[in-house]
Amino acid sequence: MKNTRIYHNPRCSKSRGTLELLQENSIQPEVILYLDNPPDADELRSLLSMLDMPPRALLRTGESEYAELGLADPGKSDDEIVEAMAAHPRLIERPIFVHNGRAVIGRPPENVLRIL
Repeated sequence: MKNTRIYHNPRCSKSRGTLELLQENSIQPEVILYLDNPPDADELRSLLSMLDMPPRALLRTGESEYAELGLADPGKSDDEIVEAMAAHPRLIERPIFVHNGRAVIGRPPENVLRIL
């Protein structure tokens, strides 16, 4: 796994803006199209550790899968949430930028500058 990477959705304006900002700062990250190549549960746990956030904070609550899987239920465990994101990558907040063992969500895109 490359040291500098972005979990990217090219259809998302924030994701595109984040990638453009990185390139403007001479950063050429490995681009992971996470909807096509979703991270598995172990990779998600690693990302969450680098992000220093609980799994629920990485969930996109507006996606249909969120309601369909009952993820608003506070009784859902962290493992259940991670497994749901691994199985349904649309649930993963985007973009996630990883650099030198640290990670940040590019919302707003300028967030990525904090870890360069």
